[in-house]
Amino acid sequence: MDVLTEGVELSQADLALLAELAKGVTVDRVGRRLDISGRTVRRRLRGICDRIGVATAIEAVAWAARRQLI
Repeated sequence: MDVLTEGVELSQADLALLAELAKGVTVDRVGRRLDISGRTVRRRLRGICDRIGVATAIEAVAWAARRQLI
């Protein structure tokens, strides 16, 4: 199920990725936990950042936290 907020749609997988980062988990460790490569995590993060209009993963985490998505 996807989450739609402010015209931006994030999947549960996107939110899980952001939630892991919010806990302070490194990108490589997030990849291992989600069974994907660190490079794939970075690519997905870039896509999330582009969709929500922020420049960094930290801003993406803050964006999701402010909206109580994570």
